[in-house]
Amino acid sequence: MKRGFLLTQNFLHMVTVADYAVRQNAEGEDFVVLILQGDLEMVQSQETGRFYATARRCSITSTFNEAIASQMVGKQLPGAIEKIDCEPYEYVIPESGEVITLSHQWEYVPEEKEEKPASNVHANQEQFSQNGQMADALM
Repeated sequence: MKRGFLLTQNFLHMVTVADYAVRQNAEGEDFVVLILQGDLEMVQSQETGRFYATARRCSITSTFNEAIASQMVGKQLPGAIEKIDCEPYEYVIPESGEVITLSHQWEYVPEEKEEKPASNVHANQEQFSQNGQMADALM
């Protein structure tokens, strides 16, 4: 009789580096940000009730130059893009020019790694053969 086993899969959230951009800080110095994109999501429109496909996006600062940042495009990172509350701010919708007030932003949140307990297994050297010959181990 064959014995079967059940594989369990650890489902990690992943984000993808979708692009990069060059921005300026308050002093006018250029720096590179990575544009991260989450997994495909289906969202239901509050106006029509119909579903549409979208993906969460955010940017994170980096220490990369443009050449290195371009090599990062397509790489995946463990984590998710989550909605974080913040102070209200005005946002202009690029397509319509409409100004709206938002009180949230999207941020990358790294996936937390589970800590594995330290192993308490120690080898007893007296249990091993010292002459290269197989020997019975006494416990």
